[in-house]
Amino acid sequence: MKFICYPKCTTCKKARKWLDEKGIRYEMRDIKEDKPSYDELVEWYHKSGLPLKRFFNTSGQLYRSMGLKDKLADMSEEEQLQLLASDGMMVKRPIGIDGDVIRIGFKEAEWESFI
Repeated sequence: MKFICYPKCTTCKKARKWLDEKGIRYEMRDIKEDKPSYDELVEWYHKSGLPLKRFFNTSGQLYRSMGLKDKLADMSEEEQLQLLASDGMMVKRPIGIDGDVIRIGFKEAEWESFI
């Protein structure tokens, strides 16, 4: 399993602790140091079946400072994906990837599928 996170994020720490307690092996990747590429984001978006908006870190400073709450609706999917690929801190985290199973953000019940 791939575990993409920002190590200083409290939600990511909580998810990592949960994975460790469940004995789930994972490969950790720092989203700030090794941001997701455009191609990765396209793949994850399509596999997840989630609305693209769910991939945005809506509580992040960058999201708020750019006023994206009001701008995303007028942007194409292509523009949104390019924006997400431009800065790892723009992307909601943690991200759990195991084959075709993609989890965005950490909700314990949703992550049970990794067990």
